[in-house]
Amino acid sequence: MRKDLPASQKSQPAAGHETTMPDSVRVRIAPSPSGHLHVGTARIAICNWLFARHHGGKFILRIEDTDPERSFPEMVTSIQESLKWLGLDWDEGPYFQSQRGEIYAKWTERLRQSGQAYLCYCTPEELAAKREKAQLEKQPIRYDGHCRSLTDADRARYEAEGHKGALRLRIPEGETKYKDLVYGDLTRSNAELDDFVCTRADGRPTYNFACVIDDHDMGISHVIRGNDHMTNTFKQVLIYRALGVEPPLFAHLPLNLGKDRRKISKREGATSVIEYQRMGFLPEAIVNFLALLGWSPGDEREIMTRDELVEAFSLERVNPSNPVFDLQKLEWMNGEYIRKMSTNELLERLTPVLVESGLVTRLHIQTNWSWMLRVVETLRERIRLLNDIVEQGAFYFTDRFGFEEKGAKKYFTRPGAAEDLTLLAAEFGKLPAADFTRDRTEAVLRQLAEQLARSPAELIHPLRMALTGMTTGPGIFDIVELLGRDHCAERLRRAVASIREGELSMPR
Repeated sequence: MRKDLPASQKSQPAAGHETTMPDSVRVRIAPSPSGHLHVGTARIAICNWLFARHHGGKFILRIEDTDPERSFPEMVTSIQESLKWLGLDWDEGPYFQSQRGEIYAKWTERLRQSGQAYLCYCTPEELAAKREKAQLEKQPIRYDGHCRSLTDADRARYEAEGHKGALRLRIPEGETKYKDLVYGDLTRSNAELDDFVCTRADGRPTYNFACVIDDHDMGISHVIRGNDHMTNTFKQVLIYRALGVEPPLFAHLPLNLGKDRRKISKREGATSVIEYQRMGFLPEAIVNFLALLGWSPGDEREIMTRDELVEAFSLERVNPSNPVFDLQKLEWMNGEYIRKMSTNELLERLTPVLVESGLVTRLHIQTNWSWMLRVVETLRERIRLLNDIVEQGAFYFTDRFGFEEKGAKKYFTRPGAAEDLTLLAAEFGKLPAADFTRDRTEAVLRQLAEQLARSPAELIHPLRMALTGMTTGPGIFDIVELLGRDHCAERLRRAVASIREGELSMPR
């Protein structure tokens, strides 16, 4: 719990915060369960988690579900699963705002008794009419203070008529200041703020009031969040002062932008963490990439382990400029993680993808583990996302594939293509199955090319098309060895039949 301010400080205006580190670091992430965990929220969670781990502090999960119409239990589960997938373990929680009504009620009464807040009986319809009038007159849309000076008799009359008042904070004259650990000293004139609602007429707290109470009650030392909350922070500082309690330290992180320096679109990467998981991204790559958005370790490192990120992370190195979310760079980074991973671990990560695709069963993978390791090794350099294994390596697991139209027209329509593949199949068939290796099959192909007065490439390209349906891929003789003599023979026969029947544009 955070301590109340001394009585001598309770009525003083906010004058910024000291930047010395509190004895105990406690930070939080507080998503709303209105949807899956968004990648922007995930980035904030990562920074909070890294900060907590760097300082040996606590990372707390709080679910802000005071709005029942926008809160869904299944999203709570999704948020937790996404955090777990990212490896962001929390030390306390999840706490649910919907279960903290008595705590908010206590602080609501304290605020009302302080005299720094008052009950407002204006109806939603009256407030809407005032907003509309202000818009028509091109005036700032602010509450006009109608209920600010009600007498006891006025309030009694409203209560007798069945009206329930919302509790509004009485904004003092002057200005509000706080020290942001990223942006420095910030000041705003209180004249720009209206007397905002802290507690609705039905007793539910508004976002800003509940946030203040929760952060104070949970002993949060640092509020690290997006810079879209900077306006809220001025309001929250006023609530802290009205309640006579000490605010935490604030650090606002710049928001992700698209390449055009505008709000990031879904096409550019603005989506949920669960979608990144489904696309085949690795959690460690996501954490690495998001941690480096708007923050630098102070050197040229881009690929950093989790331990390295924890050791290096500090708010002092956060750049206040909004970073560009580069989806292509994230894909590159994911590919780097794939290439650094051991083949065993990579196959373990790929197994759910392959099984879900229907190409192969889990039992087949487990009982052919050594063969699968060799398959994965041939594809490692060709995939950036785990899901790429399906497109790049499907031919290893099924004969049911078509031929790329452009490649088939180039390599299968050449005069003599069917005859060349027939001869190649015959030469391959002379090799014992146990001796059907990359070196032996390559020697056979090159010898046949010499006999036919052809370059080896004139046989290799049609062979690749016949065995994989593609013009590019892993080394062709690695493929030949992994498929084995009988599978290669069957696919060569099928390709020859397709050439002779003119079926060269089979869909992939």
